[in-house]
Amino acid sequence: MWHPDEYLESLYKGSTPELRFAATSAGEWKTWRDRLRRRFADSLGRFPAAPEALEPKLLERVECDGYARERVEFATFEGLRCPAYVLVPTGRAASSGRLPAVAAFHGHGYGSREVVGLSPTGESILERPTYQKNFGVELAKRGFVVVAPEIFGFGDRRLRDEYARDKYSSCDRLSKVLLHLGRTMAGHRVHEAMRAVDYLCSREDVDAERIGCMGISGGGLVASFAAALDERIKSTVVSGYVNTFKASILDLDHCIDNYVPALGEFAEMPDIVSLIAPRALLMEAGTEDEIFPIAASMEAFGRLREVYDLLGVPAKLACDAFEGKHEISGAAAYDWLRRTL
Repeated sequence: MWHPDEYLESLYKGSTPELRFAATSAGEWKTWRDRLRRRFADSLGRFPAAPEALEPKLLERVECDGYARERVEFATFEGLRCPAYVLVPTGRAASSGRLPAVAAFHGHGYGSREVVGLSPTGESILERPTYQKNFGVELAKRGFVVVAPEIFGFGDRRLRDEYARDKYSSCDRLSKVLLHLGRTMAGHRVHEAMRAVDYLCSREDVDAERIGCMGISGGGLVASFAAALDERIKSTVVSGYVNTFKASILDLDHCIDNYVPALGEFAEMPDIVSLIAPRALLMEAGTEDEIFPIAASMEAFGRLREVYDLLGVPAKLACDAFEGKHEISGAAAYDWLRRTL
């Protein structure tokens, strides 16, 4: 065996993740959940202590059709701040007191502008959306306050010297440096996602008991991992991500930001995502998604179903397997969030 293909396959087949879901009662599930959640958080890497104060700052406000688009920033790590767009419903949608809110996590592309209807240079793309379908705008038009953070390494948060190269992200270099320092890109992004939830909870127009999240692709990783760890997130929509590690990031050439050291020793992706239970979870999966294959998405959904059935909350889990590629659908997602929040 000179070539590594069969060797890698044998490594995967010979491993049995030690914390794979096997509970048969609610009590066993709770013990398993707590162990896995601790191990998962540790695997994401150590974080410098987050500042106690968010110190949010409003940078701009633009009135749009049915919502206002704000640009804000807030503290995430010591010495690091995160810019984000905030979409605030106006008119009748804003007159009902505190509103439900959704943290919207963009996928690979040019950053948070892509989910709030803007081009890389700030022009409107509402009539010609990308694969992310302006889903932040769609949520705002349905009455949600939306925060869309600029995920670490994308858009305005690239490394300075990569602007000149006209690249959309700094995922590769940032991930390598973080790994060398005992941290992970996934961990940084999940931590900042939870700081975005802190920000939503701090707003006087948001009902802190009705916060959800939605993410596509790499943003689906952020949404599912953050919801797995943060129980303030009451409802989650994950598009173009829930699958198995084996059939997606281990079988295909993915961005390095998807990889967490030693995660495969103790869990598969459905185990991690099932930490969201018993809270509401909707999967979106395109039948023609070449990055996260539909067969493995359905396998993952079946394993998630075991957890939700065991806990007696099957209605809290759903899957929209739509005819399409690696993209947002929205056909079931927006109504799901309205019902569950």
